[in-house]
Amino acid sequence: MTMLSLINIVMLLGSAVALAWVLSELQSARRRLRLLNAHRIAAQSAIQKSRMELLEVRNRAKLLEDTVSSGTSAVEKVHRTISNTTFGLIDLFSRDEEFRKSARKARDAHDHTSASVYKTVRTTNKALHILADTLIIGKAEKRITSKQPGGGKSSDKGSEQS
Repeated sequence: MTMLSLINIVMLLGSAVALAWVLSELQSARRRLRLLNAHRIAAQSAIQKSRMELLEVRNRAKLLEDTVSSGTSAVEKVHRTISNTTFGLIDLFSRDEEFRKSARKARDAHDHTSASVYKTVRTTNKALHILADTLIIGKAEKRITSKQPGGGKSSDKGSEQS
């Protein structure tokens, strides 16, 4: 064998070893990339799950507020119907004018008081909803938004584990 063919063989062998090493590194990089992508997807999935849970809490709170409000309206209508019927019958069948006047005053006081009570129930319901939204839901929302990728917490975790 000539010296030139020996050099060619050594260079060919060196190139084969370098190519094998590059392919090995490429495969390792692909594996790390798949792992990093899996961590990214898991982090995004966790954030999306938290957002969906927050949305569910918001929807339940709104449903509760609406239920109390419409329940209050229904009770108020029934109460008003009973009251109107009772005072209407007193007015219709009472023979004593003094008693009628007294019943009308009682009706006015009753109507004013019951309207105030139902208004207070609605106002309290709204205030409780706002308070819950501010204290509970707002705090949870801040916690979720602070964990978004790029915010530092979730994106660092994936790179530490690989």
